[in-house]
Amino acid sequence: MTWRRRTKTIARLRELIAALDRRVPQLGRVGEPRIASDSAALKRTAQAQIAELERDAHRVAAGSCRAMKRVSS
Repeated sequence: MTWRRRTKTIARLRELIAALDRRVPQLGRVGEPRIASDSAALKRTAQAQIAELERDAHRVAAGSCRAMKRVSS
């Protein structure tokens, strides 16, 4: 994945998390417990994906730095 695409994906996932955090539960609504549970699960999944994308970005950056050092040596 390119740096630009990874950055855009992380931004979109953060937007999703922000929207889920703004959601106000409708206590009288049928199915609300399930909706709230699904929302929490989606938030956890988005957070995990962000963490994975950030780890990948750090690995790529570290690999680039090592390659640059080898070339300049």
